[in-house]
Amino acid sequence: MTELEAIRARHSVRQYLNKPLKPDELAALRAEVDACNREGGLHLQLVTNEPKAFEGAMARYGKFSGVQNYFALVGKAGPDLQEKCGYWGERLALAAQAMGLNTCWVALTFTKVKSAYTLGTGEKLAAVIALGHGATQGVPHKSKPMEELAKAEGPMPDWFRAGMEAVLLAPTAVNQQKFLFTLGKDGRVSAQAGRAFYAKMDLGIAKYHFEVGAGKENFQWK
Repeated sequence: MTELEAIRARHSVRQYLNKPLKPDELAALRAEVDACNREGGLHLQLVTNEPKAFEGAMARYGKFSGVQNYFALVGKAGPDLQEKCGYWGERLALAAQAMGLNTCWVALTFTKVKSAYTLGTGEKLAAVIALGHGATQGVPHKSKPMEELAKAEGPMPDWFRAGMEAVLLAPTAVNQQKFLFTLGKDGRVSAQAGRAFYAKMDLGIAKYHFEVGAGKENFQWK
């Protein structure tokens, strides 16, 4: 499964089967975590066999069940942490989907189990991504029209439209999609987050989707 196929197949899943991750799945996931940390300068971590984070009242409110594995999105505290965790966390979510696993982004409806992950000096946990074998494959989320999320200063080329089609499939907090992608006359693309909770994290996720859909060889970020 390619990343674009994973984007199209992936939906948020909150209920998971009691089915352990296989050794080869664990090895592949850890390798991907290591690669994202090297390239993104983060401290992302794979937490396994840890059900406490999703046993509390908040998790029940979020309708989670059976979650025993998750990615802990950790990095140096700063104004860019949310966007970086969104970007690299979505790479992990798509890698998991390509392996036949399911995921769900979680920012509030879980309990922080501090013994399950490591925080270095100046680091913080931005969010987690639930991970495992889903009881279902989830359902597609509603999306705004592309015209509300994209603007082109001139004709919209096929690669930009393909990038935005991938953006429309990006998960965002309560499906808010508070961002705008703009294609300038110089052919470069800018992306801005709106004013909303976790909008910067959503922007990071959306920018990763845009790169996959548009092809990084076709454009430069402004």
